[in-house]
Amino acid sequence: MSIGSILTGRKPVITVTTLTLVGDIVALLHDHRIGAVLVVEDHKILGIVSERDIVAELHRLGTGVLGAAAQAVMTTPVHTATPESSIAAAMATMTNRRVRHLPIVSDGELLGLVSIGDLVKRRIEEAEQEASALKDYIAT
Repeated sequence: MSIGSILTGRKPVITVTTLTLVGDIVALLHDHRIGAVLVVEDHKILGIVSERDIVAELHRLGTGVLGAAAQAVMTTPVHTATPESSIAAAMATMTNRRVRHLPIVSDGELLGLVSIGDLVKRRIEEAEQEASALKDYIAT
């Protein structure tokens, strides 16, 4: 199954600019119950700011980081996938790169953002469907 199937019916991706303050990003993460925002300017993904990035900078710089701009804490480069990418391939990328969020891009256009939790959930659903189909097959 491809990642594109996960994107249907999802909310728009929350994005910020390089100048968005980290304190404002914290509010966005909390208000939208998400773990990361993309840093986008002129329709180009420049970076990603995750909870992990913010915590690392809080440890390093203290609470003063809340007044810093996104460009000071964002992770770059951002690894992406296409809607045609398999869920297994996306999970492998996320595991190998040690990232929890993967933007989905097609022809330079941002289509969505998936988390490792989204992918694990879909894999579990697939396994449950397969197990159910096997049970039905055996029973008949």
